[in-house]
Amino acid sequence: MPNDCQAITGVDRRQFLQSAAAAAVVGVVAPASRVSGWLRRLAARAALAPDAALEELMAGNQRFAANQLTSIEHDLAILKAHTVDKQEPFAAVLACADSRVPVELIFDQSIGRIFVTRVAGNVVTPELIASLEYAVAVLGVRALLVLGHTNCGAVKAAMKTDPVPGQISALYQHIRPAVQLSGGALGRAIEANAQLQADLLRTSSTVIGDAMTKGTISVAAGVYDLATGKVALV
Repeated sequence: MPNDCQAITGVDRRQFLQSAAAAAVVGVVAPASRVSGWLRRLAARAALAPDAALEELMAGNQRFAANQLTSIEHDLAILKAHTVDKQEPFAAVLACADSRVPVELIFDQSIGRIFVTRVAGNVVTPELIASLEYAVAVLGVRALLVLGHTNCGAVKAAMKTDPVPGQISALYQHIRPAVQLSGGALGRAIEANAQLQADLLRTSSTVIGDAMTKGTISVAAGVYDLATGKVALV
């Protein structure tokens, strides 16, 4: 029977010992079986197939909506120690900057699990593409989700013609194609915007497009319901 250190997948003995030591330093003495089991699950998630990675996100959201979070049970000392030198997220999310959309919490994930980019209206820009290409090409994420949300202020503003201060209106050009498809309905505009931004990632990035061709990533769109806490794929 292999001991706990030998049973760790993808994590060498030195990293394991550093993680366990970090837990002890802060006064959290975790049993070796608990530490090794957690790290095994971490490695397994990093190796998920694209469809399974998206399913993992949605399963986490189901836990969040049911108020049954598991990520809060993770030992933060171990998490921090394990991610000092590297990160191994299994998914990336492009979300709105809205304060009511805490991405890691919504998907019941903790440190190092999701690569998150945020901008008002969850729109695709060259900077966002570059960030997500890094997540795909360097970090090896297996799922990429564009996440809109109900009652989005950026989409609302793009549907109006009211003057706004500063550079806020610079967002509108990215959202107006969805507005044109919405028939004047805010909910439809939000869904269409998430779908169109996901399509832009598929077609505007050779890195993401090549990964899709190779079957190493899935790209999806969803909408988070502020009232229920549930994410629906669209």
